[in-house]
Amino acid sequence: MMAYVDENGVISSTPPDPARKKIIKVEDIVIGVPEQKPVDPEDLIRKGKVTFLNEAKGYGFIRDQQSGESLFVHVNNCSQQIQHHDNVSFEIEWGPKGASAINVKLV
Repeated sequence: MMAYVDENGVISSTPPDPARKKIIKVEDIVIGVPEQKPVDPEDLIRKGKVTFLNEAKGYGFIRDQQSGESLFVHVNNCSQQIQHHDNVSFEIEWGPKGASAINVKLV
């Protein structure tokens, strides 16, 4: 039995159609990370609302208004004391367990 791989990488028992063959130039292949545009510092500041806060343990969650996702926040990353249902501004930092809010301030 013969096995063939078509243009989409699917294994089949029929040979691929030669008319669908794509010619790729070596110069068109890009290996690496594309250059990124500089980020405006104002775009990094987000706004949201505190949806949960455990004051005894010192952590909570903020719902981002722009994306709707819930972000972890620790009281050490707050410049002011926050309460449940407070509107805040913050920045996002990516850590080993995911995104978290830093530089949290009351709005």
